[in-house]
Amino acid sequence: MPRRPLIAVLGCPNTGKSTVFNRLTGLRQRTGNYPGVTVEKITGVARLGNREVDLVDLPGTYSLAADGPESGITLDVVLGMAEGLPRPDVVLLVADATNLRRSLYLFSQTRELGLPVAVALNMQDVAERQGERLDVRVLAQQVSAPVAPMTANRGKGVQGLRSILERLLAEEGVSAVPVMPEVREAAVDLQADLVGPAPELACVERAIIDTGGEFERRLVGAGGQKARGTLENIRRRLRRQMGDESLQSREARRRYRQVDQWLGQSGAAGPQSFAARTGWLERLVSHPVSGPVVFLAVMSAVFQAVGAWAAPLMDAISTFFEEVGAWALVRLPDGALSSLLIDGLWSGVGAVVVFVPQIIFLFALVLFLEDCGYMARASFLMDRLLRICGLSGQSFIPLLSGFACAVPAIMATRVVGDRRARLATIVAIPLMTCSARLPVYALLISGFVPPAYFLNGWINLHGLILLGLYVLGIAGGAVSAFLTRRIALRGAGASFFMEMPPFRWPNPRVLSLKLTAKVRVFLTRAGTVIAAACVIIWALGYFPRSDVIAADFAERRATVELAAEGPDGSDYRLRRLNAEERAAQLEFSLLGRVGKAIEPVFRPLGWDWRVSASVVAGFPAREVVIGVMGTVYALGSEAEGNAGLRERLQASRWPDGRPVFTLAMALGLLVFYAFALQCVSTVAVIGRETNSWRWAAGAWVYMSGFAWLAGMLTYQLAA
Repeated sequence: MPRRPLIAVLGCPNTGKSTVFNRLTGLRQRTGNYPGVTVEKITGVARLGNREVDLVDLPGTYSLAADGPESGITLDVVLGMAEGLPRPDVVLLVADATNLRRSLYLFSQTRELGLPVAVALNMQDVAERQGERLDVRVLAQQVSAPVAPMTANRGKGVQGLRSILERLLAEEGVSAVPVMPEVREAAVDLQADLVGPAPELACVERAIIDTGGEFERRLVGAGGQKARGTLENIRRRLRRQMGDESLQSREARRRYRQVDQWLGQSGAAGPQSFAARTGWLERLVSHPVSGPVVFLAVMSAVFQAVGAWAAPLMDAISTFFEEVGAWALVRLPDGALSSLLIDGLWSGVGAVVVFVPQIIFLFALVLFLEDCGYMARASFLMDRLLRICGLSGQSFIPLLSGFACAVPAIMATRVVGDRRARLATIVAIPLMTCSARLPVYALLISGFVPPAYFLNGWINLHGLILLGLYVLGIAGGAVSAFLTRRIALRGAGASFFMEMPPFRWPNPRVLSLKLTAKVRVFLTRAGTVIAAACVIIWALGYFPRSDVIAADFAERRATVELAAEGPDGSDYRLRRLNAEERAAQLEFSLLGRVGKAIEPVFRPLGWDWRVSASVVAGFPAREVVIGVMGTVYALGSEAEGNAGLRERLQASRWPDGRPVFTLAMALGLLVFYAFALQCVSTVAVIGRETNSWRWAAGAWVYMSGFAWLAGMLTYQLAA
């Protein structure tokens, strides 16, 4: 049975490539990994006319330089060198109509591979609103390839693209004059000199141009040291011909000169006028002096807004959970079932859900900054600082993603070409303040840091401390990357290349969809992982029950009831006895015994056994900790049964009556969580992405040890 034709979907990041892929395939997709690597492979089936074709969605890349795992996979697929995939019959290049210059650079490399190429000119509606003018027919003539204008997120132009792809599948291979003919000639000679299976001609070309790249390693592996010597001789000869200019620079200048000619002939004058209108903003945010000031102001405003705007909603959610819990507690009979439902599930999950407003505001503001184009400028500004740590601006986006969740952020390090810089970035990411830390921060700051306001209420102390914790995590990540590069991963610094997208007003619909997806992930974890953890912790904290304790408190309650002067005179003392019994039963439980056993380890941080048990039990995921505390303190709190978690923590006491949660202890716990690797998913993904569990275990050991030391010093100094 003949195979179905294969179309490779190629494009720069953030061009809507995956949206086009989804429009063509619908739900007929499957996801896996390329053999031997962790790069995700998404394939699908589309119908073009009367036949079906296979599509593969390639990782987003700015060029075919193969400077990292994802761009290397992209070049392998289009050359037919990827295991399990034939060479594509057609390449579909998805371009951003609002930033066409960068996509056409990738097109100029792709069309030299001898494959039919179609261009999907996406985001056409945004380009038209920005006043950009482009004659699509002339552009198609200039690039010698069909161009399909479209707006993929609305489905416009999809049928025209299907017709173009159907027509291209009937064509034979195409040829194009190479932009670097001298490199092509040298690659032909070098390929002929190799002993054994020779790489594709395009791979040999990339090996010559990209010093230290993936295909240089493959070439040397195929031809040995003789190939390395020949390669260096070719590079020296070509550099002399080019006036000692690097091959990468010469390639970029020639290709961009060609791209500018294409755009000029096509009448693309709109982007320049749009850039001119936003030029003052570009100069402001990218300037060496004003840029960092703007960056700090923007980040400060974000965290002040998160603290101020979310407070009323958080109070409303907290009141709802407290009142519903109190209502259910009165109506359910005493026993294990009511304790499971109220103390376990309701108190545990409710303690996490209350922080959803803060997470919504944080995600919304960060997504807005990303979509409007500011975060790319922040990467440019951070490149200089990251180089001090042995990284580059390539690491900024993965590090920034770590503020949402470390797991996808570590996977995003695949865009970092230099292996040493990638490993150092992976080690630094868990120190970024992910969204799971935010509930812990919010609980401790609001409960134990006294409120204070400055500048007529525009700045509050809670927001400043929250910002300080984020800065502390960033500083910890920087030091971690610096030490990793200087001790374990010595070598030259990584280069940095990144596209600067135009400033644009974010699409509210797209923004809301992204925000909804992120919040849904958080709530799903609250409804599954956190709920399961709360049930387990409840069982550990409820069983075994002590009949001796129960009998003793039953006798004491009977005495109080007999001595009461009126029907309500014993209420307060009975509630007090009930709270004391819960605390005694919790201490007798399995969780209490474990907490007592590990309490000496954490006593220097000011923690009692309940805090120690909660933190250790929260290792599966940071966001579980608040739910675990909600369960533990609901089971054994000295506060009234319908009190919120904050009040329960404030009521917690040492045996001598001293409060457990003091300002010094809360600050130490905050610092501990700023550095601790409390997430088993992060440990697992470190092991997978580095292909070594030694890196995962080492990261957990040193972060946990450093977190203990930093938390202890903070507590001892602040006490």
